[in-house]
Formats: sequence, C-alpha cells, structure tokens
Amino acid sequence: MLSNKTKYAIKALIFLAQQEKGALVKTADISTNAQIPKKFLEQILIELKHASIVASRQGIGGGYFLLKPPAEVNLRDIHRILDGAIALLPCASEKFYQPCRDCPDEQACALRWSVLQIRDQTLQAMAAITLEKMVARQGNPILE
Repeated sequence: MLSNKTKYAIKALIFLAQQEKGALVKTADISTNAQIPKKFLEQILIELKHASIVASRQGIGGGYFLLKPPAEVNLRDIHRILDGAIALLPCASEKFYQPCRDCPDEQACALRWSVLQIRDQTLQAMAAITLEKMVARQGNPILE
C-alpha cells in the first residue's frame, strides 16, 4: 500500500508535470490544486529535491519545477524515494535486503521464491508507469 506521503508526492508531481516546461509553481498552488496539506507538501518537496526529481528557485516569482522530463520519472523511483522497499518481505527486497531469521535455507524457501516473483512483476509494472503516462491518463480516462 502506498503511504499518504507517496500518494501526495505523486499528486504533486502530476500537477508539476502538467505545467509548462520550466514553469515555477508556488507550494501554495501545488497544495491547493493537488489537495495536499501545505506543511506536509513542503516536507515531500524537500525529499524530492534531494533526490533530484524537482528543483526550486527562491524569491519573488520563485517556486518548484520538475528537474527531469515526465517520461523519466516513474512510480518505482518515487516509491523508493519516499517509502523505501517495494518487496513484501525483507529477504526479497532488491535495495533493502535483509535475511529472514527464521529461514534455514533461503535458496530453497518457497515463500521467498513467491514474493520474488511478485516483486519482479511489481517493479516492472511500476517502472512502466511514468508521470507522462499519468498526465495523459488524467486528461483521457478512456486510455488503456
């Protein structure tokens, strides 16, 4: 399940992706249009800035903008930045691996094998869903 933090990040990124390339958008405008609490949004934008997904300019007329093209930002990366592991078990995590204490033979474990299959398919599906595709979908719910 996506955390509210990741859900709000996705909503904010979709809003930024809908803006003219390089347009600076104020936090208050993102908050209002994407219906995200402003204080929470500020924390999220800082994390996305540290991950080089967005950038900001200070001062009058300043704001946030996407640093990467919408086609290069996908759900897998956003989730990892904000929520961490995508796997159902730590022993199946690609980036946050930890062995299970109660497993005598990880290589023979049927449960681990099962969640590895789920992880791989989930990662593939999440990587295929970009901001560009979400923006296109938002304007046309009939797209398949």
